[in-house]
Amino acid sequence: MRGSTGTYRRRAVVLGAVAALGAGLLGGCARDGGTAASGTGGGGSGKTTITVGTFGVFGYKQAGLYAEYERLHPDVTIKESVIERNDAYYPQLLTHLAAGGGLADIQAVEVANINEVATTLSGKFEDLSKAAGVRSSDWLDWKWKQATDRKGRTVGLGTDIGPIAVCYRKDLFKKAGLPTDREAVGRLWAGDWQKYIDTGKAYKKRAPAGTVFTDSAAGVYNASIHAYPERYYDRRGKAIYADSPAVKASWDLAVQASRGGLTARLKQFEKPWDQAYANGRFATVACPPWMLGYIKEKAGAAGKDKWDVAAAPRPANWGGSFIGVPKAARHKAEAVRLAVWLTAPAQQAKLFDRQASIPSTPSSYDMPQVRDARHPYFGGAPTGRIFAAAAKGIPTLVIGPDEQQIGTAFTDIGLLQIDQQGRSPRAAWKATQKEIENAVDE
Repeated sequence: MRGSTGTYRRRAVVLGAVAALGAGLLGGCARDGGTAASGTGGGGSGKTTITVGTFGVFGYKQAGLYAEYERLHPDVTIKESVIERNDAYYPQLLTHLAAGGGLADIQAVEVANINEVATTLSGKFEDLSKAAGVRSSDWLDWKWKQATDRKGRTVGLGTDIGPIAVCYRKDLFKKAGLPTDREAVGRLWAGDWQKYIDTGKAYKKRAPAGTVFTDSAAGVYNASIHAYPERYYDRRGKAIYADSPAVKASWDLAVQASRGGLTARLKQFEKPWDQAYANGRFATVACPPWMLGYIKEKAGAAGKDKWDVAAAPRPANWGGSFIGVPKAARHKAEAVRLAVWLTAPAQQAKLFDRQASIPSTPSSYDMPQVRDARHPYFGGAPTGRIFAAAAKGIPTLVIGPDEQQIGTAFTDIGLLQIDQQGRSPRAAWKATQKEIENAVDE
């Protein structure tokens, strides 16, 4: 549900290391057992326990959707298992898929990993395009395609997406002589992330003491790169990260921000970054919808009504996930029905209303929970309208098998060296390319 901060891995190593475990685990793998009638599902007499494996906070439990489904289906109990970070969750999922055992009935897949699952592991998942009640037209076209293999098999149903907006501090903008109305702020940089950098330069001239324009070079890079259809791979599947126009344009913007003194030189999702929200250290941050709750938590009560949300320069997507049903799941039929229900437009709208997760089903955008949504912490910003508009303009992103590793090398190696160590862009670029060469399979 959120952007990945994963570590590097080599797929061959991960899969090869578990080969010796396969026979033992396969022997203990039950299939389609524990029906409601048999009462062997582990949920008590006469009940089937459907297990759900996720990373981070998907929000189904918090939004009451599991409880609602259990009320509608008294013969079902849902048990969720959560691993906080995807960089720990996904290698474990690969291990269990290779062994054919230890899998939950429903498994989540992060967007950065969906290409690998759809292209090399689709045979290990149920084809959800054939499930009762599923219509591909219910989803954004680009979202549906991400989880569909070349034979038309769909390995996962889209949950949330991560359309990008820009969160900004109205009080700091006012002190810097910039407009504070969200529509006027959006016009400052409409159409081009270079205009966002130019706005940062204007902010710097009259910046309140102790503040800078944005959090990090990596944040600028991520906001820009996710607006391009082809980034690290082209449509033929060829790796192009070394000479990709999208990478170079986004890298240059991030370098401008860092070397121009516009960033707080922080690494996202680490403690100093969290503290900077509380201290009002920076005035803007690229924010997908899942970032809103994070800002509210870290900035606290002191930040209420100071933060607001404006449209980003270009439609882009950062984050989002899928849920699928492994063929080795214990309760496949029941799991498919639950997965279809959880990702239906009505449930996606409820999830947005209660957890601010933007639906990947466009019909949800016209439902009151999304259409009329306003976020009280962010000055009553019409977050449903802002993020839905961004979602409709997102291009179909080409995602390759090593998407996560490559992106993390640019943000956490190269740009971090520029931001925090003062290395030259040329040296940092070389370090990034070397890291990628060592980390991914070609």
